Amino acid sequence: MKTGLIALLLSFGFTTLLAPPLIKILQFVKAGQIVRNDGPQRHLGKAGTPTMGGLIFLLGLTLATLILGETSLLIFTLLGITWGYALLGWLDDMLKVVLRRPLGLLARQKLAGQVILGLVAGLVAMLYLGRGTEVPLPFSSLRWDLGWYYPALAAMVLVSTTNAVNLTDGLDGLAAGTTFIVALAYFILALALDKAELIIFAGALAGGCLGFLLYNFHPARVFMGDTGSLALGGAVGILSILTRTELILPILGAVYVLEALSVILQVLYFRLTGRRFLRMSPLHHHFELAGWPETKVVLFFWLLALFSSSLGLYSLTWK
Repeated sequence: MKTGLIALLLSFGFTTLLAPPLIKILQFVKAGQIVRNDGPQRHLGKAGTPTMGGLIFLLGLTLATLILGETSLLIFTLLGITWGYALLGWLDDMLKVVLRRPLGLLARQKLAGQVILGLVAGLVAMLYLGRGTEVPLPFSSLRWDLGWYYPALAAMVLVSTTNAVNLTDGLDGLAAGTTFIVALAYFILALALDKAELIIFAGALAGGCLGFLLYNFHPARVFMGDTGSLALGGAVGILSILTRTELILPILGAVYVLEALSVILQVLYFRLTGRRFLRMSPLHHHFELAGWPETKVVLFFWLLALFSSSLGLYSLTWK
């Protein structure tokens, strides 16, 4: 536990120290957020805020993990998958910011990259990290053996998690704060499993998110961009794979699930009825348009994340 807490503090320290100079660099290269006109009108004032700030906490958690963790395939996999998704997000951000393509990468391009990284993660975990192919079921002692279908599940988990975190990243501090709570849950789980590398990485992830929140909470001085949101999704997803909690992640990360489901339901309902199910999706925008202040929405979702993460951890004690 001591090493994990040191990882959290180191990552927090690196992130807070790196933030000011990196924000200035992002401002210098004019990496400003482009706000779409079809979003909430109050968000138009956020245009120009430096984006791609996910690099800040990525560097923090990477430095902390490398300093405290032994060089191993497990550490390389944790960081490699996280940075792989970060690179995918960075390409998306660059297209939006530099080439002024508001939608960034084409959907099929982004999906292809996400699937490939997910399959690689599943195969490495199954063949080289002793992950095996059994998946525990929530609130049960039963296990589901997928055999060679396991990499497909791993890819599905990583693709859905990265996209869901990306959708969650729509308000100041929402994705970073929610992921801080989820990372703490994985920190506790890693302690129970007595897996040193996972303890260090989960602690570093939590510390990086907490440090970033100092600059990302309302009014945000920097946004994480797809660089950060896809990286966070990759980090949480690979933690679920290596702790065998793929089917429990939807409980631990219920906020991500609600945000993604709200978009899916909105689209389906509109196609079927021609009307909107919510005022706007993802779900956090619905509350905004209902008159909630941005900080109130964020704090409400954080409380929901705290409850769902606790419930997810409790489900693991089920016998």
